[in-house]
Amino acid sequence: MAKRPVFVPRISGPSFVAALSVDFVWHAGMSKTQKQKSVRSLHEAARRTREIGAILEISSKSEEDLGVRLSAFNLTLKANDGLQAPVEVFFQGSKVFSNGGPFQDIYRKTSREAKKDERLRGSGSLVAFHYSGRDWPLNPRTAFYDWLYVSALRDNPTLALKLLEYDGFSDIEFNPQKSINCQAASAALYKSLVVRGLLEEALASPEEFVRLHSGQGEPRVPVQRGLF
Repeated sequence: MAKRPVFVPRISGPSFVAALSVDFVWHAGMSKTQKQKSVRSLHEAARRTREIGAILEISSKSEEDLGVRLSAFNLTLKANDGLQAPVEVFFQGSKVFSNGGPFQDIYRKTSREAKKDERLRGSGSLVAFHYSGRDWPLNPRTAFYDWLYVSALRDNPTLALKLLEYDGFSDIEFNPQKSINCQAASAALYKSLVVRGLLEEALASPEEFVRLHSGQGEPRVPVQRGLF
């Protein structure tokens, strides 16, 4: 057995997203087939025990093309200078460390190349993000990643419209004991903002996004804290 969250958008209240922990049968193995078996098991358990309707797996392991295209490795964003790249690339290339960064040449790498860049592990502690001339603090903890992802969805309205058809979102690779940022959580945040009529307000400026995201200092997604 394993335990993973399914992220559900909230239509009211101070928190935009609920992370519902689900116990399910884990299918061991690194192959795509085994991962997809685990996804099906997770979704079946979530529908049965958490009464979540339509659930979309957002990752390269998704059995739905939409879920693959919404992966942060594939979903693209256009920067102010016109450069277009996946969310993952901008996220990794914008990291500022105690001994270096941001390494913005990463913006022109593939998602896998960006994530494996050795400078990201050898430049000291992560202290901030810097993107498009702006500094982003580490708190709220997922604000910068979420802002990139939500902004990318605005750049891809066809995908974003299809996303709204789902009630919950998962990422089988995400383990809240080891990671913080999660594309499935960001997708749920997008739907919550749309349903509440707050999307344009949230994306009006980074400051406004952080204000809404922070919930006056309360954490947005109640999952166990981990490491970047």
